[in-house]
Amino acid sequence: MRKIFVGAAAALLCPMAGVAQQNQSVDPMWLFVPERLDDMAIEATEPVMGSDIPARYTFVELRDGVYAPIAIRKPAGAGPFPTIVFAHMNGGFGLRWLREWTNYGSGTLEQFLHAGYAVVWMRYRAEVDTDFSVPLTVRPFQGRQRYSRGPQEFEDAIEIIEFVKALPEVDADRIGYMSVSHGSEMLMKIASQYNGLAAAVTTEPASTGFLAPLPRDPNAPPEPDEPETLPVNTPQMQAEAVARLRSRIDEAEAKRRLGTIQTPILVVGRDRDHNQETFRLNYELLEELGKLVEWRSYDHDHHGFAFVQRNADGVYDPDPIQREVVAESIAWFDRFLKHADVQSPVLEYSETAGGDWVYD
Repeated sequence: MRKIFVGAAAALLCPMAGVAQQNQSVDPMWLFVPERLDDMAIEATEPVMGSDIPARYTFVELRDGVYAPIAIRKPAGAGPFPTIVFAHMNGGFGLRWLREWTNYGSGTLEQFLHAGYAVVWMRYRAEVDTDFSVPLTVRPFQGRQRYSRGPQEFEDAIEIIEFVKALPEVDADRIGYMSVSHGSEMLMKIASQYNGLAAAVTTEPASTGFLAPLPRDPNAPPEPDEPETLPVNTPQMQAEAVARLRSRIDEAEAKRRLGTIQTPILVVGRDRDHNQETFRLNYELLEELGKLVEWRSYDHDHHGFAFVQRNADGVYDPDPIQREVVAESIAWFDRFLKHADVQSPVLEYSETAGGDWVYD
């Protein structure tokens, strides 16, 4: 019977008499493995509601050895395809979240599929309060790894993007990123440290923490609670709020963080959002730095409106603003991820298609 020898001395031993072998273990200080055991791909494919394009679920090993699930879908054919990775707000909830959003919250992704893009929903760990600007370093410790802090969600996203780039159906030079809210703050963190994205659409970027807020006066009265969607937010009110927010950040530090970004970014605001000044200031600072950035803003009632969900009747029935923002997003990615002579079809809503959102 073959034996496994544990301990540093095991590297000198061999399960076959008289034959010296090298240790092939990823954990050689503690385990002897005479034959290399590579990673095992664990995948599952299942149909997607209302679509003939299935979802393939798999797991990405992150830098600390834990795994994050992703859902991959691609148009017909072998590819390689330009590909968009999607990040929706905060992380957590794992595979169940992916299956729910793939089937009930993928109206926007369906349009990208029709436009010839492969799409990837991803999950990452939940947001933490640790300052992201604290560098993540690693040192050897008892034959394994010891980090200066825990990895954060934006670092998970970078690992996922790198994994996606290696997929045979993906064109590694044509990877985009589309996000909302905290997922959009993640984009700023990602792009400030990683230049592997060809373009990005960042909707409602809740990037207050990234923009280097100054310490708050402990004697100041508490900020009043505001609804997520304000009843009114005129252009003058928005401009005044941006000016107030600018006075409350370390602008030099914010621009230092933004200064390393090379990714072309479309920033999408929401006129009556209680964080509209954050979205706009994020754009203005990028623009002042001479980055390739553009601004759009829409008056919509719902945070996260760019990600179309099924309605109570179980169909994707986007309103005119949602159709417009998705069309603008696809056009932005076409500009950077497709050849100039290849354009996506125009988005149209067809009542004859049983309430489905289709291309005509």
